[in-house]
Parts: sequence; C-alpha cells; structure tokens
Amino acid sequence: MERAMKITSYDGMLAALAPEGVPSFHVGILIGPGFVPMDIIGVQTVLAMMPGSRIHFIWKNRDVVEGFRSWPTVPTMTFDDCPPLDVFAVGMNPPEVQNDPEVIAFTRRAAGSARYVIGVCNGVALLGAAGLIAGRTVSSNFAAEQLLQELGAGQVLASGDGPAVDGNLYTAGPGIGSFEVALLVAADAFGREAGELAEFAIEYDPHPPFHTGTVATATPQMMDAARGMIGPIIAQYRR
Repeated sequence: MERAMKITSYDGMLAALAPEGVPSFHVGILIGPGFVPMDIIGVQTVLAMMPGSRIHFIWKNRDVVEGFRSWPTVPTMTFDDCPPLDVFAVGMNPPEVQNDPEVIAFTRRAAGSARYVIGVCNGVALLGAAGLIAGRTVSSNFAAEQLLQELGAGQVLASGDGPAVDGNLYTAGPGIGSFEVALLVAADAFGREAGELAEFAIEYDPHPPFHTGTVATATPQMMDAARGMIGPIIAQYRR
C-alpha cells in the first residue's frame, strides 16, 4: 500500500500563521451536494492565513460531497459536532439543500452564535430563510434581489456595488465576492494590517478581461441568457 506523501515544506509558514499560545479562530463553511466552490474559496484562502485559524467544512455527515461541478470535497465536521464558530460562511447551494429544514435550522443556530456571518451569492437566500437578514443591507446575485426583499432584507445592493457590511453580516455577489468579504472580516478580526498583508500575499487585484461582469456593463442579451439560467433556481428557492 502506497504511503501518503508527508508534506513538511509548509511547516514554517503554518507555524507563523498559528504561533504558540494564539487562540483558535474557528471558521465553519457549509457545503452541501452541489455547492458552488467559487463562492467559498476566497473565505478558505484568506481566513486560513489568519492566526490560529481552523477551517471546518460542515455537512450533515462526513460522506464526500461533490461541488458544482466535479469538485469532490470531504466534510471535516457534521452539524452535530460543530463547535462555536468565530465565522460561519455559506455560498450558493442548490434549492434542494437550501430549502431543507435541517439545513435552515443548523444555519440559524451556527450563524446565531458566530462572531461573523458571511453569505455569498445565493447563499444569502439561505441566511434569509433562517431569518438572519431582516432589515439589513445585503449583496448577492443580481437575479435574487426580489427574493431577498421577500425574505426581509432592508436593502439589496445593486450588481457591481461590492460587498455589504451590516453589523456582523458580510455579504457579496459571486465571482470575487468571497475574497472581498473574507479580507474585510480578516481586517476587522485581526487588524487592517493583517487584511492588507493577506490581500498582497494572494496578489488580489482583479483584471476582468471583458468588463461584462455587472448589470451595468452586460448587454441585454447577456442579461436574458443569465436570467434564463438562474431564474428557475431562484423560483425553486422561493417555493
């Protein structure tokens, strides 16, 4: 049987990230079947660099979960053994997951006691289903504005306006959003210098090649095509 490769080259970096005596910083990321990796990768990347960070991928059980598409991920924690979290984060999961009463109840519980709550793209709708966006300013997918208002949001930022910060709630649209909210959380939790260093360490400096990534810059044809893809999913969230 082949031995697992032992990786030691990261030891110095890991020691610097979690020096002795630094308290643990628990980051819980909800992943269900069909989760969108793009919406959580920035959270994992940035917050894993923070002192004492412990990243937990959370689902009902520890069976392999396949993200959309072909992104198999092993949950490291279940709903039942999840500790109190410093950060609870959720990106887009399909309606079958986000409409599940057990998922909604866990989201309400985990986010309710977390120091920071992150929602990206249509993951914000799950926060809404759990009663966590009432009267608050949020950012999400361009097609979800009406749904989020129905779920109680006080204001939904327009596409291209960047992340929304309302108290301990950090929300953003897809694409680069998960990096931006994670950097803001890092700066609030560990100081602006930590956020700035993380931004430089990952060389976060987007250069969109086509500049069509917002409602203001997309063509009507693109808008129609995107609504055709996401509209039926939004309708299922609503049901």
